[in-house]
Amino acid sequence: MLSPKKIRYRKQQKGRMKGKPTAGVTVAFGEYGLKTVQCGWITNRQIEAARIAITRHMKRSGRMWIRIFPDKPITKKPTETRMGKGKGAPEGWVAVVKPGKILFEVDGVADAVAREALRLASHKLPVATKIVRRGELA
Repeated sequence: MLSPKKIRYRKQQKGRMKGKPTAGVTVAFGEYGLKTVQCGWITNRQIEAARIAITRHMKRSGRMWIRIFPDKPITKKPTETRMGKGKGAPEGWVAVVKPGKILFEVDGVADAVAREALRLASHKLPVATKIVRRGELA
């Protein structure tokens, strides 16, 4: 699972997800990319599930790049705990994504294989996505 090696603070505030992403909006490494259409949090487990779906479908041929990293800690209070008594303990890690961010890129496989691999990965993610090709303005 992806998680930061070292962080400055254990807990972070929720924050807001409005606006457009500042970086990572074009297909830079591969030929095909999976682009988000809406905002959301993607957990490290969801990123790993999507990665496995892509590599299994491509049968370890071609190349894949993960363009997001879960660097935001998410806290959770234990179940059946009364209100108050401070913020919960860190539970997991998420990546904040905004519309237009490229999540995964693939290269070195046929058009149909790349599109199907990215389609399978999109089913593992909690945000709506679309498949884009390098140089496309979509």
